[in-house]
Amino acid sequence: MSFWTAIVVIVAILAVAEVLKAKHRARHGSVADGSEHQPLAQREDPALKREVEELRERVKVLERIATDGRDTRLLSDEIEKLRDK
Repeated sequence: MSFWTAIVVIVAILAVAEVLKAKHRARHGSVADGSEHQPLAQREDPALKREVEELRERVKVLERIATDGRDTRLLSDEIEKLRDK
């Protein structure tokens, strides 16, 4: 085996090892941030869920305010077009 073949094999082994380590970390819920590993945020965060619900309610109220006194069907279509963008 030549010197350069050995270098290529070593680099390939290191690359495969890094991929396997990243896969292992992802499976167990941690992400690499430089040299430190931080756990991922909890999937079910009650405070976050509550805040999202509050924001949805606020958007509904704002849509209602915007549609008062106007042709609601036309305005609703405009809102939906803006959401699609």
